[in-house]
Amino acid sequence: MKLNILLPTDFSDNSWSAIVYALKLYANASCAFYLLNSTENDRINKRTHITGHFLEELENKATKELLALKEQAIEANANENHDFEIIVSSKKLTKAIAESIEEFAINTIVMGTQGDAKKENVFFGSNTVSVLKNIHSCPVLVVPDEFDFEKPKHIAFPTDYNRFYKDKELEVLRDLAELYNSSINVVHIEEKKELSEVQQYNISKLDVYLKEFEHSFHWMPNYAKKTTVINDFIEELDINILAIVNYKHSFVENIIKEPIIKKIGYHPIIPFLVIPE
Repeated sequence: MKLNILLPTDFSDNSWSAIVYALKLYANASCAFYLLNSTENDRINKRTHITGHFLEELENKATKELLALKEQAIEANANENHDFEIIVSSKKLTKAIAESIEEFAINTIVMGTQGDAKKENVFFGSNTVSVLKNIHSCPVLVVPDEFDFEKPKHIAFPTDYNRFYKDKELEVLRDLAELYNSSINVVHIEEKKELSEVQQYNISKLDVYLKEFEHSFHWMPNYAKKTTVINDFIEELDINILAIVNYKHSFVENIIKEPIIKKIGYHPIIPFLVIPE
């Protein structure tokens, strides 16, 4: 099956780093990569009175830059199983992404954490947060700035076992693990000494669903903020990708709901896959 991967870009080094990661992650898969640029930010930043000629100039400029980026990706990639397309949109980034998901049957979005507007005490840039908050129809893989690709031999999947996961949610996890025959490390932070009946049921169902994959269950003591515990787990087990389902009151929701001007409490040290509910 051919995968359709969306690569939003603002032509920053951070977004190029995410593109390179995606090319390497899917090196052995047949893929169509869609390079997407939204000119909406340029339009807002540069002029309050918009003319048709100005819009045309912006689109022409974005098209040229995307074509150059496409050539750069082809040159860096040299993979016959990979095709590249460009998308220029004058709409807001989240709207452009939503329309692209629908039109091109996108399987996964891969993007950087910051884009062009880096702030010292903020990990997720405003575009990244906006995508995580508003895109609920497609998984989003967020790649840390200048992250060097490493084969995802180990994937961490944090859960409190209070929620029964749907097949479509776990299918994303399984598809990722299948790329490199990765092990799936399910991690639970102990808030109580014993699991409830619901939690016990959910862990047993998860065990059955992952039976075709190498997987293990881990318990971590609740000795610090969840973000700290998870990063410690990542380092201890040499985890390569963190995968989390984004649902109401979930870990993901908690780390992206703070205002952008505040310091986000979570700084992923590895790529971070957000699976929609």
